Amino acid sequence: MTFEEFLAARLVPLLRYATVLACDPHLGEDIVQEVLARAQSRWDRIAATDVPEAYVKRMIINELASWRRRRAARVVPLSHDALDAVAHPSGDAQSELGERDAMIRRIARLPVRQRIVIALRFYEGLSDQEIADLLGCRPATVRSHTSRALASMRADFPAPTTRIGGRR
Repeated sequence: MTFEEFLAARLVPLLRYATVLACDPHLGEDIVQEVLARAQSRWDRIAATDVPEAYVKRMIINELASWRRRRAARVVPLSHDALDAVAHPSGDAQSELGERDAMIRRIARLPVRQRIVIALRFYEGLSDQEIADLLGCRPATVRSHTSRALASMRADFPAPTTRIGGRR
């Protein structure tokens, strides 16, 4: 498979993947652009692997982590416009949009490793072992990140209100 064939077949899914990991479509595009520029010069080696897409996805994860480290001192606020592309795909019912938007905002507040683990688990459907292989860590570390991320996100949910007599 040539680099051009790979781009034609996988560019849109790679952009969506990076956007989910970054929680920002503009940053996702920047990361994919940077990764693909590097991948093009190494394409013969990448194409020789059994799964070049997995290799490129790993490059995207590494670039996101690297971008976060380089810009750790700078806070990048999430705008409503930036989240709209991720949170509001066409065709959703209005009630689902608010829930989806709130969930994406919770995920965006997570530390980058926890966010990556959540995206790989629930967006990509990968197992602990597969995520550990991608991140270069142990499955127990993946489970720890998942547990902490879910606990943090649960803490953001409003407490249910109860009425007298136990009814809501």
